Amino acid sequence: MSDDTTWLDATAQAALVRKGVVSPSELVGDAVARIEKLNPQINAVIHELFDRALAEADGTLPDGPFQGVPFLLKDLGAELAGTPFCEGTDFAGDYRSTVTQELTARFVRAGFVICGKTNTPEFGILPTAEPRRFGASRNPWNTGHSTGGSSGGSAAAVASGMVPVAHANDGGGSIRIPASCCGLVGLKPTRARVSTAPQYGDLMGGLVAEHVVTRSVRDSAAILDVTAGPVPGDPYWAPPRRGPSFAAAVDAAKMPLRIAVMTASPTGSAVHPDCVAGATFAASVCEALGHQLEEARLVVDGDAFTSHFINVWAAGNAWAMSDWEERIGRTAAEGDVEPLSWALVELGRSIGADRYLKSTQELQKISRQIAEYFEGIDVLLTPTLAEPPAPLGTFDSPPGEPLVGLLRAAAYVPFTPPFNVTGQPGISLPLHWNDAGLPIGVQFVGRFGDEETLLTLAGQLEQAAPWAERRPPVSA
Repeated sequence: MSDDTTWLDATAQAALVRKGVVSPSELVGDAVARIEKLNPQINAVIHELFDRALAEADGTLPDGPFQGVPFLLKDLGAELAGTPFCEGTDFAGDYRSTVTQELTARFVRAGFVICGKTNTPEFGILPTAEPRRFGASRNPWNTGHSTGGSSGGSAAAVASGMVPVAHANDGGGSIRIPASCCGLVGLKPTRARVSTAPQYGDLMGGLVAEHVVTRSVRDSAAILDVTAGPVPGDPYWAPPRRGPSFAAAVDAAKMPLRIAVMTASPTGSAVHPDCVAGATFAASVCEALGHQLEEARLVVDGDAFTSHFINVWAAGNAWAMSDWEERIGRTAAEGDVEPLSWALVELGRSIGADRYLKSTQELQKISRQIAEYFEGIDVLLTPTLAEPPAPLGTFDSPPGEPLVGLLRAAAYVPFTPPFNVTGQPGISLPLHWNDAGLPIGVQFVGRFGDEETLLTLAGQLEQAAPWAERRPPVSA
């Protein structure tokens, strides 16, 4: 049965289960076999939950829209009680979660069967999945290159055919970056579209959004339908969608959109010709579909943005360290974490409340500036990354200079963090491959609360420039 189902998306696999053509046990068993075969080459899955998954698939599963479909959780954010949880850090030891996040519960109620957990950089800091504790995840399109991060393990697993979909989250691009690197669909929803209860109200001042990486647009939309919505006590929540469902938006009637195209980095860093070519190709497809294109005129003080973002990011890492110290009941020492993590924790702890709030205020001013610009357009089109998928080791820092890797990362990902700050939805689509056979993602950003426009456009682009038949060299 594996030959028939491996490259079906989650929607199609679930349909086969409903029709009785295939059983959950068969789907999960085949997924486990693929993980066992491929994981030694790409190191995507770091915690195996195979026995648990096979037992669940043999039992009575929730009657959700994705009943019996194999699934992986990123080992950061979405906890599952009783299973290993370490967010890529040695400091966590053999810690096991004591709670199940609401998001994880919604995945389970939708019928997904959780088969394991995927690799992530320590605390999700870097745009690559190369933690000291578990080693590097490798890109199935070229195993000498990064999967992107921080949801790199999830992206490698989906791109290689292990599972059709996997959990991901995004605090500075961590859904969109690995989607770009691995040739997937990566939607970062609007801020607070998906709750982070019960552990958190928001994460890092609202920078972090939760969702998945997928191979099809319809999967991303349908999964958002089952995970979206607040929990009582959430500090705020996203505006309600306009239509009957996010899934319905994918096939909605085409309306001409005003799309602004920006290929220059908003922070002034260099942009590789391959990434410009990808965005230019996407723009030409949009124009052929009848949309109105214009050159973007969005001007942001890149230096100020980067400075304030790093302040908030460092404070968030200081919080993450304190959160882990409370979880395991001891104070961390420098050797417990990677040098970059320790440097960020120390930086975060050195930032006073006044400086943190000042940076938050300045980022909010930039958000208003960007929101005002979006009053005149429907969608902003950019490269997802400023470079093709990076070779492994690109973000390593030399001894004694732990922040070098972070600064290198800032030049690599100038297009994604602004929209964590604004809270706007953004989606990376696999619309281009370079001459070396590496995926080059293109980012589309919508107005706050308007995932539906992005999903409608993404559905059109998926039909006009399909990617479903592309297979990486390391795949099932």
